[in-house]
Amino acid sequence: MTGRGPLLAPSPVTLAFPHIEWDQLGSLRLTAQETALLRMAETNPIEYTLADSRDASMYARVLLKLLAEASAAGAGYGRVSTITQACSEEEAVNAFDEDPLGVVSHYAITKLHKIITTLMAGSGVTVGTVFYVGKDGVLVDQWKALLRILNKGGRGDGFAQSGAALCLALILVTACPSMQTASADEKVKTRSTSYASAVEPLEALTAWIVSQLKSAAGSNIGIAIPAMTALMAATETRHLFSASGGIKYLSRQLRSKKAPAGSAATEAKSGNATVQQLYELTFCLWCMTYELNGSPNIRADFTKDGAAIAALTDMISSAPREKVVRVALSALVNLAQCTADENPGPSGMTKVDGDIFLTEMLAYKLLKSIQYLEERQWTDPDIVADIKTLHKLLADNYKEMSRFEVYKNEVESGHLQWGSTHTEAFFKENARMMEGKDADFKLLKVLIALLSSKDDEIAAIACYDIGEFVRFYPNGKAIAKRLGAKELVMPLIEHGNVELQRHALQCVSKMMVQNWEYVK
Repeated sequence: MTGRGPLLAPSPVTLAFPHIEWDQLGSLRLTAQETALLRMAETNPIEYTLADSRDASMYARVLLKLLAEASAAGAGYGRVSTITQACSEEEAVNAFDEDPLGVVSHYAITKLHKIITTLMAGSGVTVGTVFYVGKDGVLVDQWKALLRILNKGGRGDGFAQSGAALCLALILVTACPSMQTASADEKVKTRSTSYASAVEPLEALTAWIVSQLKSAAGSNIGIAIPAMTALMAATETRHLFSASGGIKYLSRQLRSKKAPAGSAATEAKSGNATVQQLYELTFCLWCMTYELNGSPNIRADFTKDGAAIAALTDMISSAPREKVVRVALSALVNLAQCTADENPGPSGMTKVDGDIFLTEMLAYKLLKSIQYLEERQWTDPDIVADIKTLHKLLADNYKEMSRFEVYKNEVESGHLQWGSTHTEAFFKENARMMEGKDADFKLLKVLIALLSSKDDEIAAIACYDIGEFVRFYPNGKAIAKRLGAKELVMPLIEHGNVELQRHALQCVSKMMVQNWEYVK
């Protein structure tokens, strides 16, 4: 991320661009004037071409026309779409000979991104001047060429999709009222732009980004990250992202890409994500936390599945790089300190504030991770300050909770870890509390569900806890069996993980014998 917006990685066929002969590409249906403009833009500095608003608008529209015509003629499915590594000049020229429209698409997106970022950094002609027309500042119709590239789906060209999404995001964010206000505060002259004309394209772009986040494998999430980062610049687009389920799916992507703490993968990769991708995903989640105080819906979205707190805690505990830790800590501080005072939401809506998030953080053993971070040396003073702030908030909240409340929050989070609440002494004292306020044994049901966890340690702890409940709760055997515990534990006796196998066998034994003490 720079002052000119998120960066666009170079096209793998960049070295073929000087070899494009516009006169020989009749399928693009360029006029003589458009061809001349493209040649002029190649021979002059970009600042010269963009100095005049009329020339800048014409140049941008010619590039959008290139995309529209190339896409209509089949670009995005040829040889160029399969190239992911930078080509030598010879390889790039061969790719151009085989798939000229693919190279043209890369060229147009590269130049379009250059136009936008140059306009963003300048003080004369603006993005609004070039891409919004008329006295009402309505978005130009040609934007649809960018959306068409995104709609090609998984078969499409990765660079083209990433670049088209980023260009579209930067163009659309310009129209957001919050960005207009920011420009006014900075005393930058901008033309009036119609946010209403940008809403439908923004909804389409956001839906595409969220669809990439939803992807189970998430192998192509990198193509959506630049556009998603660009959308984080405006309040309106953050709210749109949240309303589309973005927070939940972003958090899930972060969790799926974490590396085990201390592993070699942590230093370079987490799952399919590079450290830079982890940083960018965490950065986006951090940006969303700045809308907490003003939006009850966004506060509620951050509580769904506990995924956001879990993802940020993972980033703290695995600590892939200092910059990732910095944004994760800052996001957690924002969550811990948020309030519902500014906008509590409609009556009847469950109140969500910092206390709720602190409780979740304790359930995910964040206090332990923070204590570990305190022992490390940090070059960034903001990290040190955030560690101190979080430690105090978590410690104060922990003091106010009973041991059973700590246990209850941990179980409900689904993030079980061995500790003092998973012991014989704890269950001897608290087994009756497992009934719950409504005598529905909700916590026991959650433990039974966790027997199916893909995390072997979580399943092992669930086995242990169910076994201890059976020992110390009157008629606990019958209740556990009635709720289906035995059927789920039995197959685990033959599990490949020796530790899980042992705890499953002990759990079943506790359900079947009359006096566990003699067996033990």
